[in-house]
Amino acid sequence: MASVACIGECMVELRQAQGGASAGQGGGLYSRGFGGDTLNTAVYLARLDVKVDYLTALGDDGLSDEMIAAWNAEGVGTRRVVRLVGKLPGLYMIQLDAKGERQFFHWRDSAAARQLMSLPETDEILNSLMSYDIVYLSAITLSIYDASGRERLFAAIKRARLLGTRFVFDTNFRARGWPDRDVAREVFAAAFAIADIVLTSTEDLLALYPGERHDQLMARILSPELVFRLTEPVSLLRFPGGTSEVRAEPMTKPVVDTTAAGDSFAAAYIAARLAGSDPVEAAQAGHRLASLVICYPGAIIPGYAMPPKKRHRPAASRQATK
Repeated sequence: MASVACIGECMVELRQAQGGASAGQGGGLYSRGFGGDTLNTAVYLARLDVKVDYLTALGDDGLSDEMIAAWNAEGVGTRRVVRLVGKLPGLYMIQLDAKGERQFFHWRDSAAARQLMSLPETDEILNSLMSYDIVYLSAITLSIYDASGRERLFAAIKRARLLGTRFVFDTNFRARGWPDRDVAREVFAAAFAIADIVLTSTEDLLALYPGERHDQLMARILSPELVFRLTEPVSLLRFPGGTSEVRAEPMTKPVVDTTAAGDSFAAAYIAARLAGSDPVEAAQAGHRLASLVICYPGAIIPGYAMPPKKRHRPAASRQATK
């Protein structure tokens, strides 16, 4: 079975409860959960019958125990999770506007996941990347490590690619995670140079390269396979042998919460590519799942709401990168 390593951070999530704000409540009631962009993708990959491990660091606290239990219940592998004595996971809060758009507030400077690239177990974790068909991470993942940690991670990905592992980079960009945009642009360029597949959007790239046209933004990305999501539900694809435009089907339900739209798109795209679908079919699958996810509150929709599974052609075997 094809396998994926998702690298990143899961945090404690506080979400504003609907109708919770009232006099004397200090801004309203919040519900507690867990979330993170690459973790969301890992959960959806597992639900799409992809063998997936989550690579991160957690504390030795009760909240970290709950995260491990929840991931195992979803079928996400936890054998690559490092537990650190005395550390805690990060925390973030979500506020939604009337249209379902979200705003994030983070408390994560001392979170355990930030140390993943500088631990005694780091070499073992990085060497394990060679055993996966795909390594998936986001710009948010890269933003939590320092420069030496990113260099160490990129070197391990390059070694894994020599043995046939593919690197999928999602440009999920959050400005607050970076010291400045120049550092982010430098790291993005390094990721683009070694990625086999890049999943990106106008929202991410225009924040880094304001004023550029779609063709200029796409020209910055050297990967052989590119999915460029526009502000409307359309993806521009570039892949060996061609280009294409893929439009999402019209929405039939109201948008409730856009959290994890991109994360679920990534999961469906990767799952379809591993199962033998071409990039156009994979993008269609990505749009279908994302269009469903945004009709429910929260990043992870109920299991019963997942779309029926589709049969795919057998995937091609791994080939080493020349």
